[in-house]
Amino acid sequence: MADPPTPGLPLAPPPAGTAEPVAGSEPAASADGRDREADTEAAIGDEAVVERVLAGDRASFELLMRRHNSRVFRAVRSIVRTDDEAEDVMQDAYVRAFEHLERFEKRARFSTWLTRIAIHEAISRVRRQKRVTPLDATDEEPSMPSPTSTPEERSFDRELRELLEHAIAELPVEFRTVFVLRAVEQMPAIDVAECLDIPVQTVKTRFFRARQRLRALLLSRAEARAETVFEFHLSRCDRVVTRVLNRLAERGV
Repeated sequence: MADPPTPGLPLAPPPAGTAEPVAGSEPAASADGRDREADTEAAIGDEAVVERVLAGDRASFELLMRRHNSRVFRAVRSIVRTDDEAEDVMQDAYVRAFEHLERFEKRARFSTWLTRIAIHEAISRVRRQKRVTPLDATDEEPSMPSPTSTPEERSFDRELRELLEHAIAELPVEFRTVFVLRAVEQMPAIDVAECLDIPVQTVKTRFFRARQRLRALLLSRAEARAETVFEFHLSRCDRVVTRVLNRLAERGV
């Protein structure tokens, strides 16, 4: 496979409504029009969008990217080392897909075809680096906490996510990629097989073994941290004490 071309595809500007609105910049009535436009775009299948791009509507390629960004990122991120590297590979993959869009023959879903290109780009980069390194979740932006969750719940959710991500990172890359596509992206085994150029039975075997290894890894780490289970955090201590004192005061005790 040749080295990917330098990304340089001119993209359409972000669709209306994605940037923070400036007061007085547009009438409020246009919001309904944007909603209808978004609904119309969502109803158009990938194949139809591809036809539009091939007919000269280059701006429509942005719609394809936005639809599949999450899957492509996760697939690539299961192979390369960092988020920044994954974004670089995504750009290369999208440019390659755009330049070879006429080769999409609709024998598989467009999402499968695109993911396959992205995986090949990621594998090619790793081979050029002459090493395979694990996932590193430390650079990821923290997710927004639920407004109803407690500090303890947010802390637990964060620790659980990190524990799972590090366990996935310790899987061999061939197991890791299959697990991410099957378990995280919920791709059918037949689509994963086509993306990775392996038999369906191999996908099923790798997925089964990946789950076995994850169970063992998570169990060993859980046992090592058993002493931290059901910790009574200071915030909870303060909350309980305050509520008890308030109830006692209400009773005149």
